[in-house]
Amino acid sequence: MIEIRNLTKKYGDFTAVDDLNITIESGEFFGLLGPNGAGKTTTISMLSTVLLPTAGEIRIDGKKLDRKASAEKRKLSVITQEYSMRQDMTMDEVMEYQGRLYYMRKKEIRRKSDELLEFAGLIDYRHRVVRYLSGGMKRKLMICRALMTEPEILLLDEPTAGMDAISRRQMWNLLRQLHSRNITILLTTHYIDEAQSLCERVALIDRGRLDTIDTPQNLIEALGAFAVDKSTEENLVSRYFHRREDAIAYLSETEGDLTMRNTTLEDVFVERIGRRLDQK
Repeated sequence: MIEIRNLTKKYGDFTAVDDLNITIESGEFFGLLGPNGAGKTTTISMLSTVLLPTAGEIRIDGKKLDRKASAEKRKLSVITQEYSMRQDMTMDEVMEYQGRLYYMRKKEIRRKSDELLEFAGLIDYRHRVVRYLSGGMKRKLMICRALMTEPEILLLDEPTAGMDAISRRQMWNLLRQLHSRNITILLTTHYIDEAQSLCERVALIDRGRLDTIDTPQNLIEALGAFAVDKSTEENLVSRYFHRREDAIAYLSETEGDLTMRNTTLEDVFVERIGRRLDQK
């Protein structure tokens, strides 16, 4: 279990994370959503102990996490937005280097490398140099490297950033398989459809503060499960309805270019967070 209690990070007069309180259950797939500058990456950096909080604390299975808490830190593995691998290494060399950092035996490194590269569909490319891998393959390799030490918690900061649609879906399938192994996953993403598809619960944050936490489906139903979009010359206006009959009645009574559809988590994000951004 991850407990984030009154977590705050300040840079001078600027508050990047402001009194954040979140509890993530063991084995949960949890999403952290927010616009640029909302504090998502800062929160991940404090969870990985790269940054220290200005106030508040993080607890892993009831024990306070800090840079000295080696047992708690070993439970965590982080995958950042950047490709943090030597570009002149092969996949096998990347995996071997990671294993040696954690004093794993050579046979164990080989066994885990075979298992993880096979799991990620990379086994046929194990001798290819990193600089010649596609973006999607690099992301998968970063996950394999992160799993070498069998972490209980995986922190993913924008893991599909820059991927094409096919590579994103392959990554989604890989993450679902990891979740089936009872690994706790914390995901930050700009792709709201990604969070809706993968996450059991999501937290919406804005300007470092928590807006709401719930399941994607509950958030959608609270807004209204059915949406009607009306196109105008200036913009697209959406109205939300809890009952299909009400949406159909509005559709039939209103003139103009209208479309009815199911509400998505992106609609929730726009209504709760996007409207405030427009008002700034």
